[in-house]
Amino acid sequence: MSTTRPLSRTLLKVCGATAPQDIEAAAAAGADCVGLWHGVPGGPSELDRNGLAALAAAARSTGLLPVLVTFLADAGELAAIAARTGVGWVQLHAYQSPALVRALRQALPAHVGIVKVLHVQENGGCVERPLIGAYDRAGTDLFLLDTATGDGRIGSTGAALDPDRVTALLPRLTRPFLLAGGLTPTNRPAYEDVVHHPGFRGIDVDTAARDRTTGGFGVPQIAALARAWRTGTRTGTGTRHEALPDHPRLELSR
Repeated sequence: MSTTRPLSRTLLKVCGATAPQDIEAAAAAGADCVGLWHGVPGGPSELDRNGLAALAAAARSTGLLPVLVTFLADAGELAAIAARTGVGWVQLHAYQSPALVRALRQALPAHVGIVKVLHVQENGGCVERPLIGAYDRAGTDLFLLDTATGDGRIGSTGAALDPDRVTALLPRLTRPFLLAGGLTPTNRPAYEDVVHHPGFRGIDVDTAARDRTTGGFGVPQIAALARAWRTGTRTGTGTRHEALPDHPRLELSR
């Protein structure tokens, strides 16, 4: 798919924009994609359709890729929303089925990517583990690994994934993936093996992208994420930062 930003570097997606100022901060700080919530009942960043369309247009005007983040499970409704708002990806963040992915892939234009979240539980389990191959065959372009908390919360929980649990799941993945779940600039070294996996394409962050005073996206916070996750930290006689090797270009259209 075509975007105004190269997709060969580590992607930075910030999730949960609710105002034009969030879009401006994300673009200024070097993010690539912005998540826009719609169809997430009770979600703190939920947008109505008009708000979704307005922020998606604002994102495109700054060069950001707008991503619909949703729990909706009707392919026709999702395709209509994508067509109206011009989002570049549809991120299925709940427990939508491979059948829904297949129907959505048939309903969407080829240039609109489908992202399917895989929910990694605190004990290392993953509800979707047996279905990963089916999601791939149905038309998933990109997986996203995120936390499912013990009390059942999913999406922007701020709860970190255990790096060992993530690494154990990686051999099952058949498509490129993004990493989410309580990511910060300081915990980047804990995910060294994940970052260097050939399928790794980037990160998805909500909590650590926000200014603690305003609650909106903050330029310093997002810039710190970009610096930490687009470089590798090595410690020896001193600390130096090395640019990570480019990953293969991410092409979402099939």
